[in-house]
Amino acid sequence: MTENTQTARQIVLYLLDIGAIKLNPDQPFTWASGWRSPIYCDNRLALSFPEIRDYIKHALSTAVREYFSGTEAIAGVATAGIPQGALVADELDLPFIYVRSKPKGHGLTNQIEGRQVPDQKVAVIEDLVSTGGSSLKAVEAIRDAGMEVLGMVSIFTYGFDLSIRNFEQANVPYVSLSDYDTLIRVGIEEDLIPEAQIERLKAWRKSPDSWH
Repeated sequence: MTENTQTARQIVLYLLDIGAIKLNPDQPFTWASGWRSPIYCDNRLALSFPEIRDYIKHALSTAVREYFSGTEAIAGVATAGIPQGALVADELDLPFIYVRSKPKGHGLTNQIEGRQVPDQKVAVIEDLVSTGGSSLKAVEAIRDAGMEVLGMVSIFTYGFDLSIRNFEQANVPYVSLSDYDTLIRVGIEEDLIPEAQIERLKAWRKSPDSWH
């Protein structure tokens, strides 16, 4: 679910303004999965803008307080979720851990960095959710370490049906500050997206694996 309509709108406006969200249906981007996409979203860019960074930090923290009360620690998903998670943990005065995509290949071979407390209630912070695969691998690692995941909060999600099913099947409550539907709506209202591109952008969201 999207956390708040006003927040979702402001996040989109910020990300478009700094170029963190780029739209180009005519020359699509290629994701690591091989999917062709008319959108590229790099929320890490927001860290370079103190006003926007602060806004996102407060919005993420508010979502954790509202939806996942009882949170005892914050976990960031590597790599882009690490700085956001650390900011939220600082704001909420909570312990912080972060989760790698896989265990380190040297040293202590940790996948989770930071103090791990059995049965500790954890809220997970993610930068961006597409299919949810990498995010849910982090959740699995946290659960395997004996901690309880209350849920996840992200800055932005594409809102694919696949990701919704994946979170439901993994029994992970999920909240996002903003989403693709808000992006399209704001783009239309603010005349930021050419009318000729609207239907193509909507079609991609419905069938991202076969869109071209």
